[in-house]
Amino acid sequence: MLKPIKSNKEHAKYLARAYELMQKELKPNSKDSDELEVLSILIEAYEKENYPIDSPNPIEAILFRLDQLGMSKSELSKLLGSRSRASEILKGKRKLSIGMIRKLNEKLGISAQTLIQDYEVVNG
Repeated sequence: MLKPIKSNKEHAKYLARAYELMQKELKPNSKDSDELEVLSILIEAYEKENYPIDSPNPIEAILFRLDQLGMSKSELSKLLGSRSRASEILKGKRKLSIGMIRKLNEKLGISAQTLIQDYEVVNG
């Protein structure tokens, strides 16, 4: 019987079982596919609690997403209003405004949660 994961040993055991099930050709709604689904939920909950992943810095997230989309910094400039504004944002000299956050969320698909995080502004 499956139960919540409470140790690294149990985590390893559940991961091994999930891997074993993934090697099979599972039929939807079968006993094995249901077991894999429950294992996945338990593994995810344990990992979220014990191995949290911090959200990236907003500037790093923007640069990463530009790279993913094959966009240039000049395209970001058009999105944010001007080349100088985009440059100040990317250099950490200016904070993102609510309007910028909305545009980046809508046009680039970066989560607002990531973009609203506090980060250091460089003076000078």
